[in-house]
Amino acid sequence: MSFDIAKYPTLALVDSTQELRLLPKESLPKLCDELRRYLLDSVSRSSGHFASGLGTVELTVALHYVYNTPFDQLIWDVGHQAYPHKILTGRRDKIGTIRQKGGLHPFPWRGESEYDVLSVGHSSTSISAGIGIAVAAEKEGKNRR
Repeated sequence: MSFDIAKYPTLALVDSTQELRLLPKESLPKLCDELRRYLLDSVSRSSGHFASGLGTVELTVALHYVYNTPFDQLIWDVGHQAYPHKILTGRRDKIGTIRQKGGLHPFPWRGESEYDVLSVGHSSTSISAGIGIAVAAEKEGKNRR
């Protein structure tokens, strides 16, 4: 399933967080609008849960813009919230395969991307995992945020 990325000119410039951080801050609201429309367009055709992802578009853009991901690690508590995260971390062209055989996993999945720090499904795993990851990074002397 392919989508005409030309309908989303700002989003077409971003296929990684490094490319996202090259955008001027003034273009971020437009990126968020396009990301939301792209999410609706792609996931509505493939049978995913996009409602919670729609609510995290600005948050996801801001986190990846400000933090040095994947070095700085993001942990998602509820996997369905991470669809915008998947789109911005190199999986934009595959988001329409979510929940399809051979497609993207519907939740963050460690085997899918270096940006997916923790394989999660439903809520309540993030706090304990985040504390463990933070303690380990501190002991290793990594200056992560």
